[in-house]
Amino acid sequence: MIMKAGVVSGGVRVREGGSGGGAVLLLLHGLGATSDVWDPLIRRWPGRWLAPDLPGHGGSPPLAAYSFAGLAAAITGVVPAESPVVVLAHSLGGVVGLTLAGGPVPVRAVIGLGIKVAWTDADLDRAQAVARRPVAWFASRDDAAARYLRVSGLDGLLAADDPVVDAGLIQQGERWRLAADPAAFALGVPDVARLVAGSRAPVTLARGELDPMNTDEELAGLGAPVVTLPGLGHNAHVQDPELTATLLDLPRFYS
Repeated sequence: MIMKAGVVSGGVRVREGGSGGGAVLLLLHGLGATSDVWDPLIRRWPGRWLAPDLPGHGGSPPLAAYSFAGLAAAITGVVPAESPVVVLAHSLGGVVGLTLAGGPVPVRAVIGLGIKVAWTDADLDRAQAVARRPVAWFASRDDAAARYLRVSGLDGLLAADDPVVDAGLIQQGERWRLAADPAAFALGVPDVARLVAGSRAPVTLARGELDPMNTDEELAGLGAPVVTLPGLGHNAHVQDPELTATLLDLPRFYS
């Protein structure tokens, strides 16, 4: 597997690898995480792949103001215009992927994993509270890593010393902080039904069976095929990369 790590394109940190013709796999992570969470799954793809950090995450700089369209516009700049694209995207990344599929990017198929579609006032209040918090600095990497794992939903799935965690942290002198911009948590509620209906490419919605962020019934009501991954939670791609990679086993993705 060929990999270029940390390549910056248009201000966005992009990791890429693979070779050959056919569709390019675009991997989009969820809120608070980074593109590094896809590493165990990437080896299942036979061709080229791209894994950017969304703006305000990992090595990508923040936006002055966050919107789903703004995130999608930033990612559009790193997608090769000459190749068809298959999108596998998690949670917030799934919303961004659906937004891309309704625009000029040559998306062949979108797989949205773990997208939250039903929001309560309490959900929104919690997100706004996170967005208003000042950046927290920690005296040790261990403390910052513990916070990162909680915020990204990866607690219990990755060890604090896992190299994937490093991409979600920033060190400044003797202090550590999360790389994610708190303001990104104030994105609001996506209109997932509209995005699915407006996609120019086939959409598959997937979820872990134990994901508390959505239900089979909620996803089924959006008018796209639904795949439930047994025994998995919200971060199914981290919990079981091999099972999650079976979402890519449709023949049309490889030509």
